Amino acid sequence: MKVISPRMHGYLDFLTVIIFLLAPTLLGLSQLPAMLAYSLAAVHLMVTLASDFPFGVVKLIPFTIHGWIERLVGPSLIALPFILGFADEETARNFYIAMGVVIIGVGILTDYKDAAKPQ
Repeated sequence: MKVISPRMHGYLDFLTVIIFLLAPTLLGLSQLPAMLAYSLAAVHLMVTLASDFPFGVVKLIPFTIHGWIERLVGPSLIALPFILGFADEETARNFYIAMGVVIIGVGILTDYKDAAKPQ
């Protein structure tokens, strides 16, 4: 069941950007996880603003492609601590795993086709 509308997804995207921006300070992330969080905030903001949905500014990326990007990002976030060698940093590892799980969950619940419907 797709219970998250494109508009609600946009709010969640901006919340995700804020969380990635605040996490290094609030959680005391070390250098690599912190730099990744700042980078992911920037990339997530750019994808959000470039997507064709209510919060998109330039609307270059179809919202369905936005969904596919997030389908790749969610599992990647879960794998990052293990691939990049910071899995032994409990806080950073758990943050990235949690963000990956949340992005996967939001992706499953979002109606990516709704933005393409004529209004």
